[in-house]
Amino acid sequence: MPRNSVPLRWYQRPWLGVLSRTGAAIFGGYALASASAVLLARLLPTPSQAVLTGLMVGILVCACAALWAFAAASAWRAWAGIVIPAAVLFGGAFLLGPGAA
Repeated sequence: MPRNSVPLRWYQRPWLGVLSRTGAAIFGGYALASASAVLLARLLPTPSQAVLTGLMVGILVCACAALWAFAAASAWRAWAGIVIPAAVLFGGAFLLGPGAA
């Protein structure tokens, strides 16, 4: 370590950003995938096809969320880009009510 360099504070360590993005990809991606699956299952007319379509779309959404988590400019944007749409989708599914499908 050079003489004049100051050690980084604990929240400025690079591995924390990677850890945060990994958490966003895993847990946020799961939440976003389940939110999209629930909303599609409630919106589509036939229950069996609605659940199957919702789950297949959820798998794609989870993969895209993982890509987004590591492509975003910062870890904050990665979390915001996953949590906000998940909250909107869960809110839409909640507003449709339990008997919407």
